[in-house]
Amino acid sequence: MSEAGIAEIAEIIDGKAFAAGLRARIGEAAEELQAKHGLIPGLAVVLVGENPASQVYVRNKAKQTREAGMASFEHKLAVDTRQDELLDLIRQLNDDPAVHGILVQLPLPDQIDAQAVLDAIAPAKDVDGFHIINAGRLMTGAGEPLVPCTPLGCTMLLKDRLGDLNGLNAVIVGRSNIVGKPMAMLLLAENCTVTVAHSRTRDLPGLCRTADILVAAVGRPEMIRGDWVKPGATVIDVGINRIDTDDGKTRLVGDVAFEEAAQVAGAITPVPGGVGPMTIACLLANTVTAACRQAGIEPPSF
Repeated sequence: MSEAGIAEIAEIIDGKAFAAGLRARIGEAAEELQAKHGLIPGLAVVLVGENPASQVYVRNKAKQTREAGMASFEHKLAVDTRQDELLDLIRQLNDDPAVHGILVQLPLPDQIDAQAVLDAIAPAKDVDGFHIINAGRLMTGAGEPLVPCTPLGCTMLLKDRLGDLNGLNAVIVGRSNIVGKPMAMLLLAENCTVTVAHSRTRDLPGLCRTADILVAAVGRPEMIRGDWVKPGATVIDVGINRIDTDDGKTRLVGDVAFEEAAQVAGAITPVPGGVGPMTIACLLANTVTAACRQAGIEPPSF
């Protein structure tokens, strides 16, 4: 089939719509947990300082948590909060039976060691999936990890669009602990053949052209061009970059040159409206999962 023919059937993967459906299912699960077990999943979000973007994220998380019928505990601390004070709060939240998930909004002020804070969160309440124990469980396939929200959301979108991922070639551009590495583990668990690429990869465009699934999580605006994409491939764009426009304003773009790639790909996520909405929805899903595990209840399958 020609590239033009593929462009005619290319699909825009609507992460916003999928996330709305996921939140509805989470709300139903939360309602059932309260009715049958008297259990209200609770998410605690900790914000240190007044970073404007972080404030927006925290506000959205709290709003969506409450809309899903869950309990939201918000802790807003001063920018000069000491590390020992933050660690004391984490210990209190670890011991609070009403709190099933704990999220500390990053970045943290310079006086605080972010890794020390993340390590202090009880693994069972680590709904961001960043604790080394959850990372190790995901890597080895042992136990029941809480999985980082963005890769989890990407995997849901891929399975919804493609169904069975068995045997597909997946290339992930980006090797962060937050997206790239856990994304590789999740796709390996789906029996994909996975390559993790990065800034030192030789012939990155050529490698990307081998991918049935191409995940862009490198943090560089529109780095991946249309001629890097295999015709008919499914492209998941994790990047969120703000760039200047000719009229003096700014706009959001992904790590993929969307207009070019959409002419070649079989399916592609837009920015905004693709992966972004899935992250908070998966945070809520992880909180329900954590609450069920802590109560000895079988978690729902989302």
